[in-house]
Amino acid sequence: MSQSTPPQSGSQSGSLPNIVLIHCHDLGRHLGLYGAGSVSSPHLDGFAADAVVADRMFCSAPQCSPSRSSLFTGRWPHNNGVLGLTHDGFDWDLHADERHLASWLSQAGYRTELVGMHHESKTGPDDQVARRLGFDRVDTGGLADVIVTKTDEALDRLAAADRRFYLQVGFTEPHRMSGGRDAPGVMGFLGDHIEPDTSKGVEVPGWLTDNESGREEIAELQGAIRLMDDAVGRVLARIDELGLAQNTITIFTTDHGLALPRAKCTLYDPGLEIAFAARWPAGGWTGTDGQARRVDQLLVNLDVVPTLLDTVGIDTTGSNIQGRSFRAALDGHPEAYERRAAVFAEITYHDYYDPRRSVRTERHKLIMNFSSAPIFMDASQSWNRRCTPRISPAGNIASHPAVEVYDLALDPYEQHDVANDPDYADVRRDLLARLGEWMRATGDPLLEAAVTSPLHRNSVALLG
Repeated sequence: MSQSTPPQSGSQSGSLPNIVLIHCHDLGRHLGLYGAGSVSSPHLDGFAADAVVADRMFCSAPQCSPSRSSLFTGRWPHNNGVLGLTHDGFDWDLHADERHLASWLSQAGYRTELVGMHHESKTGPDDQVARRLGFDRVDTGGLADVIVTKTDEALDRLAAADRRFYLQVGFTEPHRMSGGRDAPGVMGFLGDHIEPDTSKGVEVPGWLTDNESGREEIAELQGAIRLMDDAVGRVLARIDELGLAQNTITIFTTDHGLALPRAKCTLYDPGLEIAFAARWPAGGWTGTDGQARRVDQLLVNLDVVPTLLDTVGIDTTGSNIQGRSFRAALDGHPEAYERRAAVFAEITYHDYYDPRRSVRTERHKLIMNFSSAPIFMDASQSWNRRCTPRISPAGNIASHPAVEVYDLALDPYEQHDVANDPDYADVRRDLLARLGEWMRATGDPLLEAAVTSPLHRNSVALLG
Protein backbone atom coordinates (compact mmCIF):
# COMPACT_ATOMS: atom_id res chain seq x y z
CA MET A 1 0.00 0.00 0.00
CA SER A 2 1.44 3.32 -1.02
CA GLN A 3 2.53 6.00 1.42
CA SER A 4 0.94 9.42 1.08
CA THR A 5 2.45 12.87 1.34
CA PRO A 6 1.38 14.80 4.46
CA PRO A 7 -0.71 17.88 3.67
CA GLN A 8 0.52 21.36 4.37
CA SER A 9 0.09 22.21 8.05
CA GLY A 10 -1.87 25.16 9.32
CA SER A 11 -5.61 24.82 9.94
CA GLN A 12 -6.40 27.85 7.82
CA SER A 13 -3.21 28.41 5.84
CA GLY A 14 -3.02 25.24 3.71
CA SER A 15 -5.02 24.53 0.59
CA LEU A 16 -6.28 21.09 1.60
CA PRO A 17 -9.73 20.97 3.18
CA ASN A 18 -10.81 19.83 6.60
CA ILE A 19 -13.42 17.06 6.55
CA VAL A 20 -16.49 16.80 8.78
CA LEU A 21 -18.60 13.70 8.15
CA ILE A 22 -21.94 13.67 9.96
CA HIS A 23 -24.05 10.52 9.91
CA CYS A 24 -27.13 9.16 11.63
CA HIS A 25 -29.03 5.92 12.00
CA ASP A 26 -31.88 4.53 9.94
CA LEU A 27 -32.87 7.59 7.90
CA GLY A 28 -32.88 6.42 4.28
CA ARG A 29 -33.82 9.47 2.22
CA HIS A 30 -36.75 10.48 4.42
CA LEU A 31 -36.09 14.22 4.31
CA GLY A 32 -37.74 17.24 2.76
CA LEU A 33 -34.87 17.62 0.30
CA TYR A 34 -35.78 14.20 -1.14
CA GLY A 35 -39.49 14.96 -1.35
CA ALA A 36 -40.78 13.70 2.01
CA GLY A 37 -43.50 16.32 2.27
CA SER A 38 -44.53 15.85 5.90
CA VAL A 39 -40.98 15.67 7.33
CA SER A 40 -39.69 18.81 9.02
CA SER A 41 -35.97 18.99 8.18
CA PRO A 42 -35.27 22.70 7.62
CA HIS A 43 -31.60 22.61 8.59
CA LEU A 44 -30.65 19.72 6.34
CA ASP A 45 -32.83 21.07 3.55
CA GLY A 46 -31.03 24.41 3.88
CA PHE A 47 -27.63 22.73 3.95
CA ALA A 48 -28.50 20.74 0.83
CA ALA A 49 -29.55 23.90 -0.99
CA ASP A 50 -25.92 25.00 -0.83
CA ALA A 51 -24.44 21.53 -1.49
CA VAL A 52 -24.20 18.71 -3.98
CA VAL A 53 -26.87 16.08 -3.38
CA ALA A 54 -26.70 12.49 -4.57
CA ASP A 55 -30.19 11.49 -5.67
CA ARG A 56 -29.43 7.79 -6.05
CA MET A 57 -26.85 6.68 -3.55
CA PHE A 58 -27.39 3.25 -2.03
CA CYS A 59 -25.73 1.46 0.87
CA SER A 60 -23.78 -1.77 0.60
CA ALA A 61 -25.97 -3.43 3.24
CA PRO A 62 -29.32 -2.52 4.83
CA GLN A 63 -28.14 -2.70 8.45
CA CYS A 64 -26.01 -0.60 10.73
CA SER A 65 -22.56 -2.14 11.10
CA PRO A 66 -22.07 -3.75 7.68
CA SER A 67 -23.11 -0.55 5.90
CA ARG A 68 -20.88 1.62 8.06
CA SER A 69 -18.00 -0.77 7.52
CA SER A 70 -18.27 -0.01 3.80
CA LEU A 71 -18.80 3.72 4.32
CA PHE A 72 -15.55 3.99 6.28
CA THR A 73 -13.34 1.43 4.49
CA GLY A 74 -14.54 1.57 0.87
CA ARG A 75 -14.97 -2.21 0.86
CA TRP A 76 -17.81 -4.71 0.75
CA PRO A 77 -18.88 -6.20 4.11
CA HIS A 78 -18.09 -9.75 2.99
CA ASN A 79 -14.56 -8.56 2.21
CA ASN A 80 -13.86 -6.34 5.22
CA GLY A 81 -15.18 -8.84 7.77
CA VAL A 82 -18.29 -7.08 9.11
CA LEU A 83 -21.10 -9.40 7.97
CA GLY A 84 -23.28 -8.56 10.96
CA LEU A 85 -23.57 -6.31 14.01
CA THR A 86 -20.44 -5.36 15.93
CA HIS A 87 -21.76 -4.89 19.47
CA ASP A 88 -21.67 -7.43 22.29
CA GLY A 89 -23.51 -10.64 21.57
CA PHE A 90 -22.88 -10.35 17.82
CA ASP A 91 -19.15 -9.43 17.80
CA TRP A 92 -18.45 -9.03 14.10
CA ASP A 93 -15.30 -7.00 13.44
CA LEU A 94 -13.15 -5.58 10.68
CA HIS A 95 -10.33 -7.85 9.60
CA ALA A 96 -7.03 -6.91 11.24
CA ASP A 97 -5.60 -5.44 8.03
CA GLU A 98 -8.62 -3.31 7.14
CA ARG A 99 -8.03 0.45 7.00
CA HIS A 100 -10.55 3.01 8.20
CA LEU A 101 -10.82 6.43 6.55
CA ALA A 102 -9.34 7.91 9.73
CA SER A 103 -6.23 5.78 9.31
CA TRP A 104 -5.65 7.02 5.76
CA LEU A 105 -6.11 10.65 6.78
CA SER A 106 -4.06 10.34 9.96
CA GLN A 107 -1.14 8.93 8.01
CA ALA A 108 -1.43 11.91 5.67
CA GLY A 109 -1.08 14.36 8.56
CA TYR A 110 -4.69 15.02 9.49
CA ARG A 111 -5.82 15.30 13.10
CA THR A 112 -8.65 12.77 13.48
CA GLU A 113 -11.48 12.62 16.02
CA LEU A 114 -14.71 10.64 16.42
CA VAL A 115 -17.71 11.85 18.41
CA GLY A 116 -20.87 9.87 19.13
CA MET A 117 -21.95 6.76 17.26
CA HIS A 118 -19.29 4.18 16.46
CA HIS A 119 -20.68 0.99 14.92
CA GLU A 120 -18.29 -0.01 12.16
CA SER A 121 -15.89 -2.19 14.16
CA LYS A 122 -16.14 -4.29 17.30
CA THR A 123 -17.39 -2.33 20.29
CA GLY A 124 -14.77 -1.52 22.91
CA PRO A 125 -13.38 1.25 25.13
CA ASP A 126 -12.85 4.56 23.36
CA ASP A 127 -9.05 4.39 23.49
CA GLN A 128 -9.11 0.90 22.00
CA VAL A 129 -11.39 2.03 19.16
CA ALA A 130 -9.11 5.00 18.52
CA ARG A 131 -6.01 2.82 18.22
CA ARG A 132 -7.77 0.27 16.01
CA LEU A 133 -9.27 2.73 13.53
CA GLY A 134 -6.62 5.45 13.43
CA PHE A 135 -8.28 8.23 15.42
CA ASP A 136 -6.33 10.56 17.67
CA ARG A 137 -9.35 10.86 19.93
CA VAL A 138 -12.66 8.99 20.32
CA ASP A 139 -15.59 10.06 22.52
CA THR A 140 -18.59 7.78 22.02
CA GLY A 141 -22.01 7.74 23.62
CA GLY A 142 -24.87 10.16 24.12
CA LEU A 143 -28.10 11.25 22.51
CA ALA A 144 -28.46 14.28 20.27
CA ASP A 145 -27.94 17.12 22.77
CA VAL A 146 -24.88 15.45 24.26
CA ILE A 147 -23.41 14.80 20.81
CA VAL A 148 -23.87 18.46 19.85
CA THR A 149 -22.02 19.57 22.99
CA LYS A 150 -19.19 17.10 22.38
CA THR A 151 -18.98 18.13 18.73
CA ASP A 152 -18.81 21.82 19.59
CA GLU A 153 -15.93 21.08 21.96
CA ALA A 154 -14.16 19.02 19.30
CA LEU A 155 -14.61 21.72 16.66
CA ASP A 156 -13.27 24.38 19.01
CA ARG A 157 -10.25 22.23 19.79
CA LEU A 158 -9.57 21.27 16.18
CA ALA A 159 -10.03 24.78 14.81
CA ALA A 160 -7.42 26.07 17.24
CA ALA A 161 -4.84 23.46 16.22
CA ASP A 162 -2.29 24.02 13.47
CA ARG A 163 -3.36 20.97 11.40
CA ARG A 164 -6.04 19.93 8.99
CA PHE A 165 -8.60 17.70 10.65
CA TYR A 166 -11.13 14.95 10.06
CA LEU A 167 -14.10 14.92 12.44
CA GLN A 168 -16.60 12.06 12.32
CA VAL A 169 -19.90 12.75 14.10
CA GLY A 170 -22.53 10.05 14.62
CA PHE A 171 -26.10 10.57 15.87
CA THR A 172 -28.28 7.73 17.19
CA GLU A 173 -31.59 9.38 16.27
CA PRO A 174 -33.82 8.44 14.45
CA HIS A 175 -33.03 4.86 15.54
CA ARG A 176 -35.81 3.17 17.48
CA MET A 177 -35.39 3.33 21.25
CA SER A 178 -37.59 2.20 24.10
CA GLY A 179 -39.28 4.75 26.34
CA GLY A 180 -41.88 5.13 29.04
CA ARG A 181 -44.61 6.06 26.55
CA ASP A 182 -44.32 2.84 24.51
CA ALA A 183 -47.32 0.53 24.61
CA PRO A 184 -46.65 -3.07 25.69
CA GLY A 185 -44.84 -4.97 22.98
CA VAL A 186 -43.84 -1.81 21.08
CA MET A 187 -40.50 -0.08 20.59
CA GLY A 188 -41.14 3.27 19.00
CA PHE A 189 -38.99 6.21 17.96
CA LEU A 190 -39.52 8.54 20.90
CA GLY A 191 -37.38 7.22 23.74
CA ASP A 192 -37.99 9.60 26.64
CA HIS A 193 -36.78 12.77 24.91
CA ILE A 194 -38.65 13.08 21.58
CA GLU A 195 -42.16 14.30 20.72
CA PRO A 196 -44.15 13.17 17.67
CA ASP A 197 -44.25 15.70 14.85
CA THR A 198 -47.41 16.34 12.82
CA SER A 199 -46.65 19.98 12.05
CA LYS A 200 -46.67 19.27 8.30
CA GLY A 201 -49.16 16.43 8.42
CA VAL A 202 -48.31 12.73 8.21
CA GLU A 203 -47.49 10.91 4.99
CA VAL A 204 -47.05 7.15 5.26
CA PRO A 205 -44.38 5.86 2.81
CA GLY A 206 -45.93 4.29 -0.26
CA TRP A 207 -44.86 0.69 0.40
CA LEU A 208 -46.74 0.70 3.74
CA THR A 209 -50.45 0.62 4.54
CA ASP A 210 -51.86 4.07 5.29
CA ASN A 211 -53.92 3.45 8.43
CA GLU A 212 -54.28 4.94 11.91
CA SER A 213 -51.59 2.85 13.58
CA GLY A 214 -49.19 3.49 10.72
CA ARG A 215 -49.74 7.24 10.89
CA GLU A 216 -49.13 7.16 14.65
CA GLU A 217 -45.78 5.46 14.14
CA ILE A 218 -44.75 7.72 11.25
CA ALA A 219 -45.54 10.78 13.40
CA GLU A 220 -43.06 9.43 15.96
CA LEU A 221 -40.46 8.87 13.24
CA GLN A 222 -41.00 12.42 11.98
CA GLY A 223 -40.41 13.71 15.50
CA ALA A 224 -37.13 11.82 15.75
CA ILE A 225 -36.00 13.16 12.37
CA ARG A 226 -36.93 16.70 13.35
CA LEU A 227 -34.87 16.42 16.53
CA MET A 228 -31.90 14.99 14.62
CA ASP A 229 -32.21 17.75 12.01
CA ASP A 230 -32.12 20.40 14.74
CA ALA A 231 -29.00 18.81 16.24
CA VAL A 232 -27.25 18.69 12.86
CA GLY A 233 -28.26 22.31 12.32
CA ARG A 234 -26.47 23.32 15.50
CA VAL A 235 -23.31 21.51 14.38
CA LEU A 236 -23.46 23.24 11.00
CA ALA A 237 -23.93 26.58 12.73
CA ARG A 238 -20.82 25.99 14.83
CA ILE A 239 -18.79 25.20 11.71
CA ASP A 240 -19.93 28.56 10.30
CA GLU A 241 -19.25 30.45 13.53
CA LEU A 242 -15.66 29.19 13.60
CA GLY A 243 -15.06 30.33 10.03
CA LEU A 244 -14.43 26.77 8.86
CA ALA A 245 -17.19 26.32 6.30
CA GLN A 246 -15.38 27.68 3.23
CA ASN A 247 -12.57 25.11 3.18
CA THR A 248 -14.22 22.20 4.95
CA ILE A 249 -15.78 19.26 3.14
CA THR A 250 -18.96 18.84 5.16
CA ILE A 251 -20.91 15.67 4.46
CA PHE A 252 -24.22 14.44 5.77
CA THR A 253 -25.29 10.85 5.19
CA THR A 254 -26.88 7.85 6.89
CA ASP A 255 -26.30 4.12 7.10
CA HIS A 256 -29.37 2.59 5.39
CA GLY A 257 -33.14 2.81 5.05
CA LEU A 258 -35.88 3.51 7.57
CA ALA A 259 -36.41 1.14 10.51
CA LEU A 260 -39.78 0.08 9.15
CA PRO A 261 -41.04 -3.26 7.79
CA ARG A 262 -39.83 -4.07 4.28
CA ALA A 263 -37.14 -1.37 4.51
CA LYS A 264 -34.24 -1.78 6.97
CA CYS A 265 -32.87 -5.35 6.89
CA THR A 266 -34.22 -5.91 3.37
CA LEU A 267 -32.71 -5.51 -0.09
CA TYR A 268 -35.70 -3.60 -1.42
CA ASP A 269 -34.95 0.01 -2.32
CA PRO A 270 -36.46 1.45 0.91
CA GLY A 271 -33.82 -0.53 2.83
CA LEU A 272 -30.91 0.50 0.63
CA GLU A 273 -31.52 4.11 -0.37
CA ILE A 274 -29.54 6.69 1.60
CA ALA A 275 -29.22 10.45 1.85
CA PHE A 276 -25.93 12.03 0.84
CA ALA A 277 -25.09 15.74 0.62
CA ALA A 278 -21.62 17.25 0.41
CA ARG A 279 -20.60 20.92 0.66
CA TRP A 280 -17.14 22.38 0.02
CA PRO A 281 -17.39 25.99 -1.18
CA ALA A 282 -13.64 26.35 -1.82
CA GLY A 283 -13.78 23.32 -4.10
CA GLY A 284 -16.98 24.29 -5.90
CA TRP A 285 -19.18 21.70 -4.19
CA THR A 286 -22.14 24.01 -3.75
CA GLY A 287 -25.64 24.60 -4.97
CA THR A 288 -26.67 27.35 -7.36
CA ASP A 289 -29.07 30.21 -6.62
CA GLY A 290 -30.34 28.52 -3.48
CA GLN A 291 -30.90 25.18 -5.18
CA ALA A 292 -28.94 21.98 -4.61
CA ARG A 293 -26.81 20.69 -7.44
CA ARG A 294 -28.10 17.16 -8.00
CA VAL A 295 -26.05 14.12 -9.03
CA ASP A 296 -28.21 11.38 -10.56
CA GLN A 297 -25.68 8.56 -11.03
CA LEU A 298 -26.08 5.20 -9.32
CA LEU A 299 -23.66 5.33 -6.38
CA VAL A 300 -22.76 3.09 -3.44
CA ASN A 301 -21.59 4.32 -0.04
CA LEU A 302 -18.29 2.47 -0.37
CA ASP A 303 -17.50 5.10 -3.03
CA VAL A 304 -17.18 7.79 -0.31
CA VAL A 305 -13.71 6.80 0.96
CA PRO A 306 -12.00 6.76 -2.46
CA THR A 307 -13.73 10.04 -3.34
CA LEU A 308 -12.41 11.80 -0.25
CA LEU A 309 -8.92 10.35 -0.59
CA ASP A 310 -8.87 11.35 -4.26
CA THR A 311 -9.98 14.87 -3.35
CA VAL A 312 -7.23 15.44 -0.77
CA GLY A 313 -4.57 13.86 -2.97
CA ILE A 314 -3.91 10.61 -1.14
CA ASP A 315 -2.61 7.94 -3.49
CA THR A 316 -4.42 4.61 -3.05
CA THR A 317 -2.66 2.79 -5.87
CA GLY A 318 -2.16 -0.84 -4.91
CA SER A 319 -4.67 -0.71 -2.05
CA ASN A 320 -7.63 -3.05 -1.71
CA ILE A 321 -10.26 -0.29 -1.82
CA GLN A 322 -13.22 -1.49 -3.92
CA GLY A 323 -15.24 1.72 -4.21
CA ARG A 324 -14.78 4.22 -7.03
CA SER A 325 -14.14 7.94 -6.72
CA PHE A 326 -17.00 10.11 -7.97
CA ARG A 327 -15.11 13.34 -7.39
CA ALA A 328 -15.66 14.36 -11.01
CA ALA A 329 -19.42 14.35 -10.46
CA LEU A 330 -19.06 16.44 -7.30
CA ASP A 331 -16.76 18.82 -9.17
CA GLY A 332 -19.51 19.39 -11.74
CA HIS A 333 -18.05 17.23 -14.50
CA PRO A 334 -20.30 14.15 -14.58
CA GLU A 335 -19.21 13.42 -18.13
CA ALA A 336 -15.75 12.60 -16.74
CA TYR A 337 -17.16 10.00 -14.36
CA GLU A 338 -17.76 6.48 -15.60
CA ARG A 339 -21.31 5.76 -14.50
CA ARG A 340 -22.07 2.49 -12.78
CA ALA A 341 -24.27 0.21 -14.86
CA ALA A 342 -25.44 -1.52 -11.68
CA VAL A 343 -25.12 -1.43 -7.91
CA PHE A 344 -24.92 -4.44 -5.61
CA ALA A 345 -25.94 -5.01 -2.00
CA GLU A 346 -25.84 -7.73 0.60
CA ILE A 347 -27.09 -8.96 3.95
CA THR A 348 -25.77 -12.01 5.74
CA TYR A 349 -26.59 -11.57 9.43
CA HIS A 350 -28.59 -9.05 11.41
CA ASP A 351 -30.68 -10.55 14.20
CA TYR A 352 -30.32 -13.94 12.56
CA TYR A 353 -28.75 -15.64 9.57
CA ASP A 354 -30.60 -14.60 6.42
CA PRO A 355 -28.11 -14.39 3.53
CA ARG A 356 -29.26 -12.40 0.49
CA ARG A 357 -27.56 -10.57 -2.36
CA SER A 358 -28.94 -8.13 -4.92
CA VAL A 359 -28.12 -6.31 -8.13
CA ARG A 360 -29.91 -3.15 -9.26
CA THR A 361 -29.69 -1.47 -12.65
CA GLU A 362 -31.37 1.73 -13.77
CA ARG A 363 -34.64 -0.14 -14.23
CA HIS A 364 -34.53 -3.62 -12.71
CA LYS A 365 -33.71 -5.31 -9.40
CA LEU A 366 -32.84 -8.96 -8.74
CA ILE A 367 -32.61 -10.38 -5.22
CA MET A 368 -31.06 -13.80 -4.62
CA ASN A 369 -32.06 -15.55 -1.40
CA PHE A 370 -29.89 -18.26 0.13
CA SER A 371 -32.18 -19.41 2.96
CA SER A 372 -35.84 -20.16 3.61
CA ALA A 373 -36.27 -17.38 6.16
CA PRO A 374 -39.42 -15.20 6.28
CA ILE A 375 -39.93 -13.06 3.19
CA PHE A 376 -38.43 -10.03 4.93
CA MET A 377 -36.65 -9.44 8.23
CA ASP A 378 -38.81 -7.13 10.34
CA ALA A 379 -37.08 -3.98 11.59
CA SER A 380 -39.73 -2.79 14.06
CA GLN A 381 -38.05 -4.42 17.10
CA SER A 382 -41.60 -4.85 18.42
CA TRP A 383 -43.92 -7.73 19.12
CA ASN A 384 -46.88 -5.52 18.26
CA ARG A 385 -46.25 -3.88 14.90
CA ARG A 386 -47.97 -0.69 13.92
CA CYS A 387 -46.76 -0.12 10.35
CA THR A 388 -47.62 -2.95 7.97
CA PRO A 389 -46.53 -3.52 4.36
CA ARG A 390 -49.00 -3.22 1.51
CA ILE A 391 -48.23 -6.71 0.19
CA SER A 392 -50.78 -9.41 1.03
CA PRO A 393 -50.89 -11.01 4.51
CA ALA A 394 -49.87 -14.32 2.96
CA GLY A 395 -46.87 -12.62 1.40
CA ASN A 396 -45.91 -11.10 4.74
CA ILE A 397 -45.50 -14.50 6.38
CA ALA A 398 -44.26 -16.54 3.42
CA SER A 399 -40.68 -17.73 2.99
CA HIS A 400 -38.17 -16.36 0.51
CA PRO A 401 -38.30 -17.59 -3.06
CA ALA A 402 -34.85 -18.32 -4.48
CA VAL A 403 -34.99 -15.36 -6.88
CA GLU A 404 -37.02 -12.15 -6.97
CA VAL A 405 -37.10 -9.72 -9.91
CA TYR A 406 -38.76 -6.30 -9.99
CA ASP A 407 -39.37 -3.77 -12.75
CA LEU A 408 -38.67 -0.54 -10.87
CA ALA A 409 -40.11 1.69 -13.61
CA LEU A 410 -43.52 0.03 -13.39
CA ASP A 411 -43.33 -1.13 -9.77
CA PRO A 412 -41.20 1.29 -7.72
CA TYR A 413 -42.23 -0.23 -4.37
CA GLU A 414 -41.29 -3.76 -5.51
CA GLN A 415 -44.71 -5.26 -4.86
CA HIS A 416 -44.92 -7.56 -7.91
CA ASP A 417 -42.24 -10.20 -8.34
CA VAL A 418 -41.77 -10.96 -12.05
CA ALA A 419 -38.97 -13.52 -11.62
CA ASN A 420 -41.09 -16.23 -13.26
CA ASP A 421 -42.76 -14.02 -15.86
CA PRO A 422 -41.68 -15.16 -19.37
CA ASP A 423 -41.60 -11.54 -20.51
CA TYR A 424 -38.72 -10.94 -18.07
CA ALA A 425 -36.72 -14.09 -18.82
CA ASP A 426 -33.92 -12.16 -20.51
CA VAL A 427 -33.81 -9.61 -17.68
CA ARG A 428 -33.59 -12.39 -15.11
CA ARG A 429 -30.82 -14.13 -17.05
CA ASP A 430 -28.80 -10.93 -17.42
CA LEU A 431 -29.13 -9.95 -13.75
CA LEU A 432 -28.22 -13.43 -12.53
CA ALA A 433 -25.09 -13.28 -14.67
CA ARG A 434 -24.16 -9.83 -13.31
CA LEU A 435 -24.70 -10.91 -9.71
CA GLY A 436 -22.73 -14.13 -10.15
CA GLU A 437 -19.85 -12.26 -11.76
CA TRP A 438 -19.72 -9.78 -8.86
CA MET A 439 -19.87 -12.49 -6.21
CA ARG A 440 -17.04 -14.40 -7.89
CA ALA A 441 -14.92 -11.30 -8.47
CA THR A 442 -15.20 -10.26 -4.82
CA GLY A 443 -14.78 -13.76 -3.37
CA ASP A 444 -18.18 -13.86 -1.70
CA PRO A 445 -18.07 -16.68 0.90
CA LEU A 446 -21.68 -17.65 0.11
CA LEU A 447 -20.43 -19.25 -3.09
CA GLU A 448 -18.58 -21.84 -0.99
CA ALA A 449 -20.80 -22.59 1.99
CA ALA A 450 -22.96 -21.16 4.74
CA VAL A 451 -21.28 -18.45 6.82
CA THR A 452 -20.99 -19.02 10.57
CA SER A 453 -21.12 -16.18 13.08
CA PRO A 454 -18.78 -15.15 15.91
CA LEU A 455 -21.49 -16.36 18.30
CA HIS A 456 -21.33 -19.81 16.73
CA ARG A 457 -17.57 -19.91 17.14
CA ASN A 458 -17.77 -18.61 20.71
CA SER A 459 -20.39 -21.21 21.61
CA VAL A 460 -18.35 -24.04 20.16
CA ALA A 461 -15.35 -22.86 22.17
CA LEU A 462 -17.37 -23.12 25.38
CA LEU A 463 -17.83 -26.83 24.78
CA GLY A 464 -14.09 -27.36 25.26
